[in-house]
Amino acid sequence: MTTPRLSLDGLCKYYGSATAVDNVSLSVSAGEVVCLLGPSGCGKSTTLRIAAGVEHQNTGSVSIDGTVVSDAAKHDPPERRSVGLMFQDFALFPHLTVTKNVAFGLRKTDRFSRERIALEYLERVGMQGHAEKYPHELSGGEQQRVAMARALAPRPRVMLMDEPFSGLDNRLRDDVRDTALSVLKDEGTAVLLVTHDPEEALRMADRIALMRNGRIVQIGAPYHIYNNPVDRTTAAFFSDLNVIHGEVSSRQTDTPFGLFLTPGLVDGADVEIIVRPQHLKIDLDEGQPPKPSIKTGVPAPGTVVRSRFMGSGSLIEVRMDHDDSVLRATLPGVFTPEPGTRVWLSLKRESCFLFPCAQQSRVASPYEKAPADTGKAKPDTAQGAATLT
Repeated sequence: MTTPRLSLDGLCKYYGSATAVDNVSLSVSAGEVVCLLGPSGCGKSTTLRIAAGVEHQNTGSVSIDGTVVSDAAKHDPPERRSVGLMFQDFALFPHLTVTKNVAFGLRKTDRFSRERIALEYLERVGMQGHAEKYPHELSGGEQQRVAMARALAPRPRVMLMDEPFSGLDNRLRDDVRDTALSVLKDEGTAVLLVTHDPEEALRMADRIALMRNGRIVQIGAPYHIYNNPVDRTTAAFFSDLNVIHGEVSSRQTDTPFGLFLTPGLVDGADVEIIVRPQHLKIDLDEGQPPKPSIKTGVPAPGTVVRSRFMGSGSLIEVRMDHDDSVLRATLPGVFTPEPGTRVWLSLKRESCFLFPCAQQSRVASPYEKAPADTGKAKPDTAQGAATLT
């Protein structure tokens, strides 16, 4: 196995009695993009600053190409780690031209080589035509491209990026980050990217490390984390969710949509069956319910509360007969039945997840009736993807 370009091992960081980073370990290989993803305050930016050398961890170590650059005995500053840094704030020097901004990080190189390398990287990010302009003459997207060229010009082994594209509008953001990803991959740079945007992580990352309360709660390829979330909170981070409640009896849970096998849970345990809006199917009520199937289970009746066209598809909200909850379905194209329309709802069973219901993390839909308190204990460990019958 090749040595990882960047390794973080058992990092912990405390600010007084508060724990910002709690035993974080991960590695990034050459040419790999790993995204630290999570909500504000989860510790992802602190982890990045520790990797950069801007912060010093209380415990744990940081290694680059197998050489320890920070642990209990030593702490190399950022300039001795061969890392590039990119932030949301472009931090360009306003009094320097674009070329001189890019060349600034090449001070150990002779003057003629600095200009040649700067122009080379400006061309790679599509900014060669702006070489003699000043930052105030550029748009936000152009300034970020210059910042990217400046970070890449010293050919760092590791690139550390903290929300670098969040200040750009959506269309410009896609263009700039696709350019960044292409250049970084071509350079074989190991990239650790911090973002709170799950779409950005899914689009850019080879692996996602999802953080919560200072810890990595799940790490893996985007497809794996999206389709095999470790718990309900993880699933909800990537998309809207519908929640169907049930109670275990004889190793299975009966719902209006059919039976779900729950062999790992005891009788009486409350469970949540999770399904994303795009995995619901709607049939208009024409007098007879659609036939049950292995893929979609048993159809359940409901009434349309609201529907609207969203551009790429339609969003339909349905109040269910069995518990008065509202489930949301998204369908491609234009489908906007009037409120009051009777429908049958089915779900794509293979795309459902089943988790024990943790009372302390229970969050009701704004349309959903609050459940009665049964006084039963609520297990708080994840069961994982639902086993279906």
